[in-house]
Amino acid sequence: MRESTASDEITDPADLRALLGEVVPRAATKERPVLHARDREWIALSPFLVMSTSDADGNCDASPKGDPAGFVRVLDDTTLAIPERPGNRRADGYLNILANPHVGLLFVIPGRRETLRINGRARLVRDAPYFDDMVVRGHRPILAVEVEIDQIFFHCAKAFMRSHLWEPEQWPEDTLPSPACLVKEVQTNVAETVEELERYYSPENYAAKLYRD
Repeated sequence: MRESTASDEITDPADLRALLGEVVPRAATKERPVLHARDREWIALSPFLVMSTSDADGNCDASPKGDPAGFVRVLDDTTLAIPERPGNRRADGYLNILANPHVGLLFVIPGRRETLRINGRARLVRDAPYFDDMVVRGHRPILAVEVEIDQIFFHCAKAFMRSHLWEPEQWPEDTLPSPACLVKEVQTNVAETVEELERYYSPENYAAKLYRD
């Protein structure tokens, strides 16, 4: 990482506030600790979220979670449950939770420029009665992350507007290699051939393994 010079590094909260300006009153007071009916609606319409975690030493992870819309279950006014499906078994975020329960969630609805943000404390559960309500294609979750909510608030649309995320005509041309080629290029210790990796990363193979190993 580039070393900042003494003149451009910000190390003091007062300097940061002087640079950014004062918080808009509406933004300063938008946090709430209990789910509103609109929050529940948003969660029910969201098929995708990002879960951020860090371990006891501050090493961070941000993990995407996706399933049919409404996959996150509201257990009560202050508790959510997020199902886990088959993956690569690294479990970076889950290992972080065991060391440090604090998590941040960002709920996205396709086409919607705002997001719902929830911060709280998480725990991992291997089974619960509500797992039966999280069955997809005949498969129950492997585990669930239960989140006790500390903060809830909606985030404005500016980032999505600047990025043109939902505007296909503004999307950059995809010139990157295929996933198989990327893996082969950046992971020099991978033994499989590109052809073998292409079969592994094919949409057909992934579709067959979405809910089972």
